[in-house]
Amino acid sequence: MKDTLRAILFDFDGVLADSEPIHLEMFQRVLKEEGIALSRDDYFQKYLGLDDRSCFAQVYKDGGKEPASGKIDDLIRRKNQALLAHVRGKSVLMPGAAELVLSLKGKYFLTIVSGALKSEIVAILEGAGLSQAFHAIVAADDVSQGKPHPEGFESAIRILNRDFVPPAEILLPRECLAVEDSPWGIEAAKKAGVLCVGLTTSYEASRLNEADLIASGPGSIPWNKVEALFS
Repeated sequence: MKDTLRAILFDFDGVLADSEPIHLEMFQRVLKEEGIALSRDDYFQKYLGLDDRSCFAQVYKDGGKEPASGKIDDLIRRKNQALLAHVRGKSVLMPGAAELVLSLKGKYFLTIVSGALKSEIVAILEGAGLSQAFHAIVAADDVSQGKPHPEGFESAIRILNRDFVPPAEILLPRECLAVEDSPWGIEAAKKAGVLCVGLTTSYEASRLNEADLIASGPGSIPWNKVEALFS
């Protein structure tokens, strides 16, 4: 039986928002205050696909340090405040992202599944006038396990079925497409049973070889090939 594409599940940083360099800068700023250096190479090689909690915890672990009780929560709060102040009033979307979202709005169920905090996602979407384009946002604060665990994607599909999909037309994972920019995100999508487009905005194509399709950015996704995946 032929499957039909019905929902698109977007990662956020590096897919819709050109915010990975901003996250790096804020991580570096907060960690420097703790006497910890984080290089650009280390961030992109080791930590980019992690949510804030996992990133800070792993940086401490890799440095042979044990954070004091409550320290990780404090670091997340400080980094979040710095990022919100940085993006306020600015457009930080990837080229072609707004046009893509608006072209898909009304045709598919649209969600965001991201390791970023919801407040950061909402602030950037509101600044771009896209906050009403998505049916749901599943952020780091909504899940107990970040990517590469599939919880975020499973949660997004569950929310769509609960709040938006008629009971007689239940949405299945194989009717969804994920758009990701990291190996961890692609792994999470595949574990959830979702086909995936990998964007080379953060990693070379060779790092994204588990994706079903690869494109250079949100405005370059070959939708004829996407449709072929569901035929």
